[in-house]
Amino acid sequence: MSAAQPFWISKSLQEMSESEWEAVCDGCGLCCLNKLEDEDTGEVYYTDVACRLLDLQSCRCQDYRHRLEQVPGCLSLSYDNMEDVDWLPETCGYRLLAEGKPLFDWHPLVSGREDSVHHAGISVQGRCISETSVSEEEIEERIVYWVS
Repeated sequence: MSAAQPFWISKSLQEMSESEWEAVCDGCGLCCLNKLEDEDTGEVYYTDVACRLLDLQSCRCQDYRHRLEQVPGCLSLSYDNMEDVDWLPETCGYRLLAEGKPLFDWHPLVSGREDSVHHAGISVQGRCISETSVSEEEIEERIVYWVS
């Protein structure tokens, strides 16, 4: 008798419970970085400037439950809006599963360790600053190219 497959393999994103959906987040913090869009090309550029609610050490939102009320423009990612969020990094668990790809070995669901995303060098840990530390004008000067 074979063991049951993990939920992220056996279920589609649409079939996942709320807790399963939340577990797909690897905790990298990349989606919490300020992004700039080129109005002419539509290309999105990541900066090293994080949302004021992002804990720069754990790479988790400090007030996840109330983030949408506190941060204008914060996105509540769901199965229904996945197609509209084409800026998610190539390493994002939601993007990978939506594209029919497996999660990386460093993903906490696969590794069994919450900090594996940091040890793999995927997260923003130690690589960004809070938006409270820079002016809005300075953000344009902080584009980074380490996000894929």
